[in-house]
Order: sequence, then C-alpha cells, then structure tokens
Amino acid sequence: MTDTAELQELAATVRAVLTRHGDRAALRQAIDSELGYDERLWQLLCEQVGVAALAIPEEYGGVGADLDTALVVLEELGRTLHNPPMLGSAVLGVQALLATGDADAAQRLLPGVAEGTRTLAVCWADDKGWATGAHANAAAEYAVRADGGTLTGTAHYVLDGVNADTLLVVTADGLYEIDATAAGVTRTVVRTMDPTRRLSTVAFDGAAATRLGGDADAITARLRAVAWAALAAEQVGAADQCLDLTVEYSKSRVQFGRAIGSFQALKHRMADMYVLVESARSAAYAAIADLDRPVSAETTLDLESARIHCSHAFRSVVSETVQMHGGIAITWEHDAHLFFKRAHGDAELFGMPGRPLARPA
Repeated sequence: MTDTAELQELAATVRAVLTRHGDRAALRQAIDSELGYDERLWQLLCEQVGVAALAIPEEYGGVGADLDTALVVLEELGRTLHNPPMLGSAVLGVQALLATGDADAAQRLLPGVAEGTRTLAVCWADDKGWATGAHANAAAEYAVRADGGTLTGTAHYVLDGVNADTLLVVTADGLYEIDATAAGVTRTVVRTMDPTRRLSTVAFDGAAATRLGGDADAITARLRAVAWAALAAEQVGAADQCLDLTVEYSKSRVQFGRAIGSFQALKHRMADMYVLVESARSAAYAAIADLDRPVSAETTLDLESARIHCSHAFRSVVSETVQMHGGIAITWEHDAHLFFKRAHGDAELFGMPGRPLARPA
C-alpha cells in the first residue's frame, strides 16, 4: 500500500492538470471528438505526471508503484468525467497482460503503454455482459473462441476498443494478443446512455492472434476485482464533485430573499449526501487495499460491498444534485445530466455480484 502522503500529492498534481486543461469546455469537445476523449489532456497526464506508467513494473518501463496509485488518478478523473485510456488500457489492459506471466509480451507491449504511445483494450464480455459468479465463464460462455491461433466471435462493451492499438482477448484457452488493425477484426462504436464513456463491439472472423497463455478463470477473476475497485474509485470522485457543485450552488441560489443553503431542510439533505460520499470512499478504499492481498471471504466481501455501495451512493448523490439545482440541472448546457448518465451507466458496467453479499451460514 502506497504512503498516504504520496497518494495525496499525486491526487493534487493530477487535479491541477485537470483543472487547468480539462474544464467543461474541454470535456464537451472531447465527447464530440472522433476519439471520444481529449488526446492532448491524455498526453499531458502521461508526459507531466506519468499516469500510464504508475501500475507498470519498472522492468517494463513503468514506475513500479502499487495499483492503488493508478486508482487515485481514476478518482480524480471521475471528478471531471474525462475518460482517457486510463481505465481500459493503463489499468485493465496492464493487469490482464501481467496476469498471463508472459514476460516477453510484457517487455514488448508495456513500455509503449507506460509512455502513453500505445493503448490496450481488453475484450472479455459477451452480449449479456460480464460473468460475475465463481468460474462463471464456462468455455461456451466466452464471447470469442480460439481455434488453432485464430479468433472467432464478438466481444461487447469494450473500453477503448475502437482506438486501441492492441487487443487483449480473453478466451477459454487464456489470453490472446492481436493487432487491432489485423485482417478479420471489425470494430464498431455502440451508442450508450453515457456519452462520456465510449464503448464498442469487436468482431473476429478467423483473425490470426498470438496466444499469451494464462488461466482464463484466473484472468477473468483478476480483471473483475480490479475493474470493480477502479470503478468504485471513479464513482467516489464523481459523487464528491456532485456534492461540491451542490453545496456551491446552494450558496449562490437565492429564494425568498435567502440563499437556499440556509434552509435547514436542504442542509439535512446535503449532510446526507456527505455521509454517502464518505461511506462510499471508505468502502472503495477498503476494496482497493485488498487488491494485493490473497483472495479470501473477507476481501471478496469488501470488493462486493464497494461495488454495490459506491454505485448506490453515486446514483443517490447525483439524484439530489439534479433535484437541488432545480430546472437548470436538466438543461444540456449544465453538467448535472452528464453525471446522472455516468452514474446509471456505471451501475451496469462490469456487472454486479451475482447474489449481493449473500453468504452461507
């Protein structure tokens, strides 16, 4: 676990870059761009802060920090709703590759990821979403089949799928690597509720690929754990920003000759929002701290708790944000609707625990 002071310093640095270069105008421009994210902002974060290199071991050109450092960056990105290839590539892509234990592939691919010049995309969901139970991905359930070094099938809900340089495909035979522009690969952007997070389908039609190995169940389990913890960090950042926006608005919006923040009923509602944000933060940080510990009933419970509670907290907080901003919150020009859509999109992303927090007696 990284020192708290170092994490706070990293968060402050990332927030400073985002404040200066990632304002709401930059976000709106990124949403409408071909990439779906702000490429210049991503380059600044990689070059000035080294965010893409944080969770990559030093022998592969990275910083070699613990995974919690990378998730601090995701929490700060959640505040702004910017969605560069941090989650899909620098976190999930890197973790999938490291889970195979293939040192040659890591040496070949990860230095570029660390520099921000290469992006990875993990293909591990079918049209029904992400399997969430233990060993839920039976061979027949994998979206893509491997046969003699070729891939066939369609992966859904792929983060950074259309713009990635390299695709990492989870099959029953383990992880495969394939150039995103290879023959037999078709990538298509899909329309989603959340315009700030671009997802895609990736179809494989006998596409030649390189097997990296690894156990499919183990890779999927690792991806699920990291994805849920990372998403919880993002949700905490976004919910905290919604709380800040609401408090600031309550100080400036005047009704009946008084700032609405002076009304006790609204103070109580904002206090409830604060409790939700801080309890979500505690749940998320507990799950993040468990990522480098052996899997146990305790770590699994922490992870599932964070997945459920952070999703609930973010949706509840952003609903109050919309309500307390009044009519302005439902205009296209205000950011409240973007946070609202992100909250509901996140609640479905990467699936939910199959039986929430249920345990045998």
